[in-house]
Parts: sequence; structure tokens; C-alpha cells
Amino acid sequence: MKTTLFTIVFGVFLISCNTKPENQVKKSEQQIEEVGTQKNNLPKSLEKVLEAHGGLERYKTQNTLSFTLPKPDNPELHVIDLKHRKDRIETPKYDLGFDGENVWTLAKEEAFSGNPEFYHNLMFYFFNMPFVLADKGIIYSHTNDLIVNEKIYPGIAIQFKDGVGASSKDQYYLHYDPNTYKMEWLGYTVTYRTGEVSDKVSWIHYKEWANVNHFLLPKAISWHKTEGGNIQEERNTVVFESITISDAKKPNSFYKKPNDGIFWVKPE
Repeated sequence: MKTTLFTIVFGVFLISCNTKPENQVKKSEQQIEEVGTQKNNLPKSLEKVLEAHGGLERYKTQNTLSFTLPKPDNPELHVIDLKHRKDRIETPKYDLGFDGENVWTLAKEEAFSGNPEFYHNLMFYFFNMPFVLADKGIIYSHTNDLIVNEKIYPGIAIQFKDGVGASSKDQYYLHYDPNTYKMEWLGYTVTYRTGEVSDKVSWIHYKEWANVNHFLLPKAISWHKTEGGNIQEERNTVVFESITISDAKKPNSFYKKPNDGIFWVKPE
């Protein structure tokens, strides 16, 4: 990943759980898969998950992804260049984007009030599961099964090599249905810019998938509360609409800063 997803989460959702699920933090040495011997340097289990969602090799032929967040007061259209990770968000009130080097914003009715560096690709990384977990610079291992409502979900633990992304100490846990290999749950920790490894795991249920161009892509994802290491009721849900994925390319000019836009400058 060019930017680790869950460092960005800190600036937007602030929904980490104050629990330490031991079944996720402890890894079994006997379960660790040797990475580098499998196709695409991926664990076999992750290959099966990716295949269940449309296949990694076919996904690599796609160039443009788009979806809408149907916010009542300011719906957001997100468009992403999958090859170069450029992006553009268009709303009635403002636009923002990333041209491959710099983040920019454009005020229409009002200026964007958040941190555009955090937000411009935040929802893309949530949406791009499980394919984003096949990015370069990732270390894979098994983690203990996740049990939710008496159903068992095998898991894959994901860490980053030192220096990869904005926060290489963040950790993730992908859990899948053992029969269909569809992704079901995503656990994650974030360092909150402290540089220290966190043991606070937050959980997202990938509760509904859409079949788009023969890919299974998220239609609804829900953050859940936890208690004593157990996943509890939903905390909040994000819905994705008007989803498209295509091998067609947008021109580079589409992602560039508009004439009336401004480049975002990181505060001192």
C-alpha cells in the first residue's frame, strides 16, 4: 500500500476498540505460511479469497474504480486510478483529489473542513478489500480463528515491512468464510502516529457484497463494538452505491488540481 489505510482512519472515524482479543494477537508458529513460494508471493488462503472475489490477475487488468457514498447533505463520488492510485472526490460542496504527488482541494459552496491528506483515499482502501491486501511490502501469517455468533472464520494476519506506508507498525486481520472463501471480517490496529505497536483491535463486518463486472465488491460495511474481546452489536454502517470497475482509463487531467483549486500544505 502506498498509504496504510488505518493510519488514515484515525483522522476520520476514531472508532478503535479498547480491547485486546488474545485470539488475534497471538499467532501459532505452526500455522505461519512461508511467503515467497506461493503464486504472487501470497499465502494459498489469500489466493483463494482473492479468487472468490473475482481473481487478482483479472483485477490487475482493471484501471478505474468508482463508487458513491450517498450522504444526504453532500453525496460523494469517488473515482480512483487503480494503477497509480490517483483519485478524485466530487461533491456538491467541494472536490478534493490526489494527482499522484500532491493532494488538492476545490471549494464550491464551501471549503473541505477535514484533513484532505487523510481523507482522499480513506474510503478507497476500505472499499478495495480484499485486493488492497495483495499490495507489495506485506508480510503474511495465520492468526487464530475468529468466532462470531458460534461461526468460525479462519484468518490471515497482515503486517508491513519496515518503512512501507505511512505507518508500517499497523496490523490487520482478514477473516473469511471457510466454505466460500468470501471475506467476512477485517480487524485492525493503528499506531495513532505514536510509532508504537497497538493492541487495540477494531472490527469491520463486510456484511454485503455487490457483483460488479464479475467482481465481488463491498456494498455495505459495518463497524462493531467489542466487549471482553468479543464482537458485539454494530456501531455504524457505510453503504456504497453506483459501483463501477473498468479497464477504461481516465485522462491524467481528470486527477489534476482544477485552476481554482489549491494544493494542500501539511501544517507545521
